[in-house]
Amino acid sequence: MTDAAAEPTEEPKKGGKGPLLIGLVLALVGAGGGYFAVSAGLLPFGGTEEAHEEKVEHEADVVPTEDIAFIEVPGMVISFTGGGRRQLLRFSAQLEVSKAYKDDVELLLPRIVDVLNGYLRALEVSDIEDPMALTRLRAQMLRRIQIVTGRDMVRDLLIMEFVLN
Repeated sequence: MTDAAAEPTEEPKKGGKGPLLIGLVLALVGAGGGYFAVSAGLLPFGGTEEAHEEKVEHEADVVPTEDIAFIEVPGMVISFTGGGRRQLLRFSAQLEVSKAYKDDVELLLPRIVDVLNGYLRALEVSDIEDPMALTRLRAQMLRRIQIVTGRDMVRDLLIMEFVLN
């Protein structure tokens, strides 16, 4: 038993400098990738002058408020029957147009009302009850309006009332 007590215990070998060098290389690669992502505009902060100029160009697409006119679409009441009960949809909206096209769009308003009325009557209650329904329906109605008026005349459809009773 004295032999076992007399044996010196081996100390564990220390790791070489390999893991330290690998960590350093990975840190440099990560920093370089981060710099590239920021300078190329892939991330929403930082960036170069060119990225800032592109952002300013997109902001130039904003329509000045002096050129905006709104046309009220007459309110509609659409009835739905489903599940043994009758439900009513009250709908009203306004069209955002350029002042230059206001008279032309007002002239086409009966066609716009007809297109909206036909589209809304073709819907079912389940189409309206979906949480994302209003966004989808608004896009579909705007598309139909732009087919009637021409793509450049009507900029947007603003829904003022969309109530299912």
